[in-house]
Amino acid sequence: MTERARIDFPSRIGVWWGGTAWPMPAAQQVARDIESLGYGSLFIPEIGLKDCLVESAALLEATDNLVIGTGIANIHARLPMVAEGGGRALTALHPGRFVLGLGVSHGPLVENAFGLTYDKPLATMRGYLERMAALPDFIEGGVRPPRLLAALGPKMIELSGTMADGAHPYLVNPEQTATTREILGPDKWIVSEQAAVVEGDAEEQLRRAHLHLEVYSGLPNYRNSWLRQGFDESDLVRGGSDRLARGIVGMGSVEQAAASVTAHLDAGADHVVVQVLGDGNPMWDPRPSLRELAAAFGLTD
Repeated sequence: MTERARIDFPSRIGVWWGGTAWPMPAAQQVARDIESLGYGSLFIPEIGLKDCLVESAALLEATDNLVIGTGIANIHARLPMVAEGGGRALTALHPGRFVLGLGVSHGPLVENAFGLTYDKPLATMRGYLERMAALPDFIEGGVRPPRLLAALGPKMIELSGTMADGAHPYLVNPEQTATTREILGPDKWIVSEQAAVVEGDAEEQLRRAHLHLEVYSGLPNYRNSWLRQGFDESDLVRGGSDRLARGIVGMGSVEQAAASVTAHLDAGADHVVVQVLGDGNPMWDPRPSLRELAAAFGLTD
């Protein structure tokens, strides 16, 4: 792929929000509010409880210019040609506003929840992309969704440049975003995620950061990524060490949290999605924190 895929981000900062527990009409209102605050995108995860392409369709219909991205669509949740066909349909309906983020997910989810085999991630992703590309041209002819890969290691980052349109790094520091840019060069998309806490005192912010890292700290993909980012085995305790939490999650004042996001732009990201961390309640409302950050980013008057 030589020509850069079209993504019409209205601004360089967006939102990553895991609102799976929210009823879709309420989630659509959150998306409208995110758009009204001046953010340029809303990226959503897929954990096997809702179809993220269906969610994306609903969120695209509910908004006017907001880019909707999957962060990420689990490649084990649907056949490659179905993923490509669904992505083409959304792109045809909303040109420049849909991003198909793809990832290999994690062994425990794929094997225990899906009942499938979790094989070598790089080979699995390469084969999946090859089968996506085999979808006939008469399906939404001339249209294809921009594809970003959940790429942490150097080989998956390279694949995101050769067989996709760029990378969607997650739980990384700005230095890793810079490494991703170095590998991909100037012409591929990088949409980095940055977690942040803006509510509560220092103790509460650190508690929320550890809560956020609890599950991820047990997954080999992220443990290996953090070791590559300069952390060591002492940081990989369940929930992460304080050093890891402060290195991965933006904390402090609203301005300091905002600076942790814009640092990825300075490091070479094209777009950054901020994930504000709540108190562990799946119905926690991210909008008050996002309003504060929007003002710090200068997105709102």
